[in-house]
Amino acid sequence: MTALAHPRRLLLFALLAASAACDFGKTGATTPTAPDQSNVPYSQTDITVGTGAEAVAGSNTTVQYGAWLYSDTGTDHKGTQVDANSFSFVVGATPPAVIPGFDKGVLGMKVGGQRRVICPPSMAYGSTGYQTIPPNAALVFDIQLNAVTPPQ
Repeated sequence: MTALAHPRRLLLFALLAASAACDFGKTGATTPTAPDQSNVPYSQTDITVGTGAEAVAGSNTTVQYGAWLYSDTGTDHKGTQVDANSFSFVVGATPPAVIPGFDKGVLGMKVGGQRRVICPPSMAYGSTGYQTIPPNAALVFDIQLNAVTPPQ
């Protein structure tokens, strides 16, 4: 075997090993949450009750939020943080603009309010998961409602 043949095989092996570990653009997490969290109930708790306009079906809302994987042992059931962002969406839109648990959690909030929402997998990403959220994972959201535009 020549001196070049061995490094080429080594490079080929390294590339094959790297490609086997790559998800090639798959968006769903592949490892299910253990144990399955399908039995986690939906809940919402007002941390601060707002005093402004109320989010009703059809209203455009602007929210800021943090999202965590649910943990039986974490403070406020917060495990690993998976997202934090702000955005606007229409409450109760068809097709839905957000996962059902988030939509339900914002409904009835008033501007200036903060609410903690726990979503079971059935009201989140279910048995398929999404990006960094594994299948059958419950989620915890801390949501602040910043603005509401009434339905037109």
